[in-house]
Order: sequence, then C-alpha cells, then structure tokens
Amino acid sequence: MPSSPLKPDQIFRNFSTEMVPEPTGVKPQLKKLKGIRAVIFDVYGTLFQSAAGDISLAKESTSKKKREAIVRESLEAAGFYVLDEVTPIGELFMDTIHAEQDIRRDQGMKYPEVDIVGVWEDLIGQLEAYELIRGKVTRTKLELLAIHYEARVNPVYPMPGVLDIVESVLDKGASLGIISNAQKFTPLLFDTFFDDNVGDLGFEEIACIWSYEHGTAKPGTEIYNICIDRLQALDGIAPKEVLYVGNDRRNDIWPAQEVGFNTALFAGDKRSLRLREGDEELNGVKPDVVVTELEQIAECLA
Repeated sequence: MPSSPLKPDQIFRNFSTEMVPEPTGVKPQLKKLKGIRAVIFDVYGTLFQSAAGDISLAKESTSKKKREAIVRESLEAAGFYVLDEVTPIGELFMDTIHAEQDIRRDQGMKYPEVDIVGVWEDLIGQLEAYELIRGKVTRTKLELLAIHYEARVNPVYPMPGVLDIVESVLDKGASLGIISNAQKFTPLLFDTFFDDNVGDLGFEEIACIWSYEHGTAKPGTEIYNICIDRLQALDGIAPKEVLYVGNDRRNDIWPAQEVGFNTALFAGDKRSLRLREGDEELNGVKPDVVVTELEQIAECLA
C-alpha cells in the first residue's frame, strides 16, 4: 500500500543535492546606503539556489510527459492510489491552477497567487468524482503531497553565505524580513537546511510575507505594502529605511522601488538571475546596488 512516512524535511533532503552557483559575468556595483534599518530578502534564487530559478508554479516549461510522471509519482508517494493510466492528470493539475488564478483575476487581482494545497485538494476531488483515485484525504496528506511534487520539480539548496549575511545584518542592528512568492512549505526550507525556523534564525516573523497567505504575488505591490505596514508597526521603520534584496528585476526590483524601498539585485547565480532586458515595462528600473555574493550586502550597510 502506498504510504508517506517521510517528514517534510526528509522529502526536501531526498531530492536536493549540493548545488554551486553558476557564474553570471555580472560585476558587483556596491555603495554605502545610509539609514537602512531593515533588510528584506526574496527566497527562491536569492537565499536558496533553485533548479527552476523560482518556485515551481512559475515553471510552466516542464514538459507534459515529465509533469504527468511527477504528478503521478507524487500522488503515490503521498499515499494515494491512481486507478487510471490514461487520464492526463498533469494537465488537470495545471488547469486547476489556472482556473484558480482566473477566479482571482475576476475578483480584481492582477497578479493572483494560489494556495497549492487547496489546488491539490480540488484536483483529488475531481479525480474522486470519476472514481479515478483512492485514498483517504487529510490536510496532512495534502500538505505532504504538495511537498512531494515541489521537491521533485524544483530541488533547492542554500545560497552560499546565507547564515553569514543574516548574522552580519543583525550585528549592524537592522531587522530581517522576507517577501516571497511562496507556498506553505516554503518556510520549511529553513528548518530543513539550517535546523532552525525563520524566527530562530533572527528574521522578524511579522516581517515575513508569504504570497500564498494573501492571494497575491509579485510583481504586484500588495505584499510589499503589507510588509511596509508591519515594519511601521514593528519599529516605526519607513520604506526609505528598507533594503530589499532579490534576483529578479521585474518581480523584485521593480515593485520594491515602486513602494519606496532601496534595492539590491542579487546577480550571483545564472540559473536564477532575471535581468529581463527586453521588457519595456522595466525601462528605467535600476537597482541601487548589484551584489554577486550575499556577504556584499553587509558592505552596503553604512
């Protein structure tokens, strides 16, 4: 009988191997930024190397055949019996994601984010309706299913220097936070690879904004504005006192500048660096600094 005795950290570790950042050829552009009281990081492609360069939802390029195999393997690993070998479950999975995004767009959300656990629940409900799957559905199994799929399609590994830059920022008296296109399993990456949760590592949990909790994703500015409100409530920190660090000129630098943050483009890994030089919407969007190693952030804090 299929079963999933593995814990989330074991699943992530089983599909992750040591990664080394790929050189980008970009040269760092550093300068002192005065008055920074909070440093906010992106996760995928910045704090964690990512085989996809982003969270897997952004990876539409996976072939249908490969996705079908991974979806079926993940369902079995999570303890579900798939009773049919013909139905394109991988396509149904993507259709379910797109349908959820369309609902949110109809509600006025320009950059909708889904709750992927809810998407899996919806998909299994569809399969159950046609008696194509068996297995007791519980919240725990659905969450493990989401992890099984993500770990297979998008292995991750910490970016070099994560713990060093966290310590350096804290030593300089600045607060730490996160704004990430993320799912419920994303914070578990810190527990998995650092044996501490984000709070224990020194991040202000109130300043950690995960897109799935708010139904909206980057490059929308909504989750940046949530962070602004929380930093103001936390310690009266104003946008001009924030440095945001990310690897994507469209999803990270553009919206961060729109809300008044200082910005650092992380250009340390070719797999995740997104310069998007042909995007006319990004004309004039230029980060305050460019770093190729996370430790260089500390050099920019006056």
